Formats: sequence, structure tokens, C-alpha cells
Amino acid sequence: MYLCCGDALYDLFVGASERSASALKLEGDVGGSPINVATGLARLGQASGYFTQLSSDLFGERMRAKLLAEGLSLDTSLTSDRNTTLAVIEKNLDGSARYAFYTDGTADTSLVVDDLPDTLPESVRVVHFGSYSTAASPSGKTLETLAQREAERGRFISYDPNIRLPVVSDLDIWRERFTGFSSAARFIKASDEDIEALYGPGAEDKFVADCIDRGADVVCITRGPDGASAFAADGRSTHSEGVKITVADTVGAGDTFQATCLYWLGREGHVGDTGELVGSVDLEGMVKLALQAAAITCTRNGADLPRLADLGL
Repeated sequence: MYLCCGDALYDLFVGASERSASALKLEGDVGGSPINVATGLARLGQASGYFTQLSSDLFGERMRAKLLAEGLSLDTSLTSDRNTTLAVIEKNLDGSARYAFYTDGTADTSLVVDDLPDTLPESVRVVHFGSYSTAASPSGKTLETLAQREAERGRFISYDPNIRLPVVSDLDIWRERFTGFSSAARFIKASDEDIEALYGPGAEDKFVADCIDRGADVVCITRGPDGASAFAADGRSTHSEGVKITVADTVGAGDTFQATCLYWLGREGHVGDTGELVGSVDLEGMVKLALQAAAITCTRNGADLPRLADLGL
């Protein structure tokens, strides 16, 4: 099973209202980067679970129902009377998105070390982390503790920093958490924008080298419409151009890429107790399938990730 950890929020999409110039229409659905990854894996036919603190408010109740309907296991998740995190999203003309987050004291950002389960189910092969819950306090340090512990126990750790400055504006905190999570992870994906935020411009080579020096087997960089690259610890690399499509919006594209890479690695036998990445993973095949999947998501409104049939699998 793939266990994804962290964010649990509602995406509220802003639309204009005919009632007045100041009025807004909101259309909401479950969101959050690692939730999207977990959902994407389930839609690709993989056993998938989620660990977080789910609110008991009206958003949390609907979130729980949605995740269960997608086939996710919530056996490890907790229930909290704190509010659900909200993300208000407005689309730009080019299909990209502008976010405003409401996270103060919310359920998913309030995880403490005592909330961690002593052990994870034996069926868990991969544990994935990412986005604002890995930097917010106290959840960031809590999830880093879980990542380090499970890496020491031999589990395959996946990580996507997915930086959200509207939630945590201090880049030093993101850099500190990045160092901790990347030292536990065997697969790391980051966007070119995330890398520039962490390292400054023109530092992709250093980013890849640092990740591999800390123990990553494979590192991917996504570049929006310009495609993506993958690098292996044995020195191999590949780059694939983006798929030409008409973009509805880009919400969930990076999460789709992450989920599809993890699906590929699992399908090809590269995760689990005997999984070996270096020297055997087909980087080009993995990246091309992940870009195909991300392109499908971009043709849809919101984070509507593809299923196996959508990919011809």
C-alpha cells in the first residue's frame, strides 16, 4: 500500500457573481497535494491510504466521505475538532492558479509527535510527503519525524516540497524541512519554481546533486509546459518535452506526475523490501507516462486525476 501524509484541505474556486461587482461564487472540492497523490494512485489501481488529522466540521465530514469513495484507507487518520484548512483559488487567464490559504490552527497543520502511530501497517510499502503540512508548525516537524523513522525502518520514502509561501512565508523554514525530508527520501520530485525558491536561479544541478548525496535514487524536475527531467544516482538522466494540449487549468498537474511516477516504480518492482532503483529503472518510460497523465489533468477543471483507462493501461 502507498500511504500519503499531510495536507487535508478544501479547494474553493472563485467565480464572478452577477449579483454585484463585489459578490463571488465559490465552488469547492477536496484538495491538497498529498491527497491528490493518494487519489491518483487509487485511480491507477493501487492500494492507497492517507494519514492526517481530519476535521469533524462540515468540510471534514465531506472530505472523509470523498476519500473513502475514492477507495482510500483512513485507518491511520485521526479526527480533530479544529477547522479544516481552506484554499481559495482564482484562475489566471493562462490557466495557472493564484492561491490564498487559511491554515491558522487548522486540523492538518496541528499534528504533534504524540499523534504518530507507533507502527504503520505491514502492507505499507511507500510513504509519501509534501506541501505546506511539511513546513507548517507543528505538523512539519512531526511529519519529518515520521519520514525519518520509516526510512530507518526500511520503507521507501517519496517527497515533493511543493512550496506554498502563502502558508509558510519563511524560506529558511522550507529549506530546513527540505534538508530533513530529502535525507529520508529515495524518490524526490520538485518543480523548477520550487528549486529556484530553495536554491536561487540556475541551481538545478546543485539541487539534484544534493538530493542524491543525501540518498535519493531518482530525482525528477517538472517544468510545466516545458516537460520534465529525471536523474538517477548512477548518473543516468532523461528529459521529455511537455504534451501539447488545451489547458483548462493546472491544478493537480504536479501531483498527477508524482502519483504516476510512484505507480510506475511500483508496477516495475522498484519499491518494497526488495525494490532496487539504480541501474534498472526506465527513466524515459516513467517520465513520458507521468507527463501524459499530467496533461490529462490539465485538460480538466480542478484536480481531476486520470484513471488507468485514460492512460490506455
